[in-house]
Amino acid sequence: MNQKGTSLADRLRPSIVLGTAGLLLFSNACMIGPKYHRPNAPVPPAFKEAPPAGWKEAQPNEGALRGKWWKIYSDPRLDALEDQVSISNQNVLGADAQFREAKAAVRVARAGLFPTVTAAPSATDSGTGAASGTQHLYTIPIDFTYEIDVWGSIRRSVAANSAVAQASAAQLENARLLYQAELASDYFQIQGLDATRQLLVATVKSYREFVQLTQDRYDGGVASQGDVALAQTQLETARAQLVDLGVQRAQFEHAIAVLTGKPPSDLSIAAAPNQSPPPASLIVIPSTLLERRPDVAAAERQVAAANEQIGIAKAAFYPSLTFSASAGSQTKVIGDWLTWPSRFWSVGPQLAETLFDTGKRHAQVKLTQAAYDATVANYRQTVLTAFQQVEDNLAQLRILSEEAEITDRAVKAALRSLEISAIQYRGGLTNYLQVITSQTSALQNQRAAVDILTQRRVASVSLIQALGGGWDASQLPSSHDLLH
Repeated sequence: MNQKGTSLADRLRPSIVLGTAGLLLFSNACMIGPKYHRPNAPVPPAFKEAPPAGWKEAQPNEGALRGKWWKIYSDPRLDALEDQVSISNQNVLGADAQFREAKAAVRVARAGLFPTVTAAPSATDSGTGAASGTQHLYTIPIDFTYEIDVWGSIRRSVAANSAVAQASAAQLENARLLYQAELASDYFQIQGLDATRQLLVATVKSYREFVQLTQDRYDGGVASQGDVALAQTQLETARAQLVDLGVQRAQFEHAIAVLTGKPPSDLSIAAAPNQSPPPASLIVIPSTLLERRPDVAAAERQVAAANEQIGIAKAAFYPSLTFSASAGSQTKVIGDWLTWPSRFWSVGPQLAETLFDTGKRHAQVKLTQAAYDATVANYRQTVLTAFQQVEDNLAQLRILSEEAEITDRAVKAALRSLEISAIQYRGGLTNYLQVITSQTSALQNQRAAVDILTQRRVASVSLIQALGGGWDASQLPSSHDLLH
């Protein structure tokens, strides 16, 4: 390059540098589009349903239901099964893969904030005829392209992808909580069936003794053949109920196997008929529920992502500014690649603006605004559903607790009635129909008591799930975490 060209480049270089720096500073100060604010949602001052006996509301600084919430049940077998959900449950692993996908998308979007440098070396041979011979041309171009984010479109794209990734992280936690709660519910259902089986085993034994008693009385000419038939019917009915329990138990056991990522044939759960009332725990106050529910957090992050899309759509009304530079070497002799005359360079900005698009950009803005409104409605509906689920389970626990007390009294009365009927029947003071009636009443009330206790244990799991388990929004990955 001659001296004149060199001096011109020297004079232009400071202007280019200063102009580029000014554009960068301007781009950091200008953001087109709405600033995000979390939407308002209806939050009651207190729960309508009173907490069950032994439960109390946790203050914001209390660590209610932290971490592995299922440990409040003090069941090592349940602990071992729950630990497998995060490791082996295929739905949880799928949600984890979706989160990693969303996390990678953040890094893809962030790459737009930095220049792109490309190189495309080439060696070509050309000719126009036999006489002219072959021409060789060797080129090493290096291109530098940088789209200056003047209106914040790229930064909003990064923010939108970050919000989507955070929503995906919350959805992962929601999936984990869902399957952990489902496993605990199935486990307690199995224990309820085991308790019912224990009751029916004892009942079958008792009925068998009554069959023998009735047969002996018939042989002695005291009882009728009809009494023997009634006793035998009662026995076989109880046996049928006992066998029928196996179907439900097998299904719950298979469900737990799948929840832990195993084929049903690989898991067997030993019988454990011992049941205890659900443990007392802390419940959060309504104002903190929104921070503890992963589905609510996911819905809120989707609103934030939709808000950024509005800004991206509005930025399309403004011109885009791209700074590009190119340098390299081009020569006919490969040995001259590094010599000064073979080198070339160019540098300069490019301004691009859409002048006419038949209202496409206006429609795109309206589209993103409508999508934003939809996410706001979804967020508020998710909040309402969260409060409904808490209230439902509080009511269920309270009512079941009251029902359990009444049923316990009914069980005691039914057993007393059976005892009296049996004594009267042995003494010949009543017929066997009275014994059958007392047996049926006693068994029905005992089974009801077992079922109510099972429902209370399952409802306590549902309440913990409705309260968000051991999660809170502080566990969402930050923007910095998503880039690493």
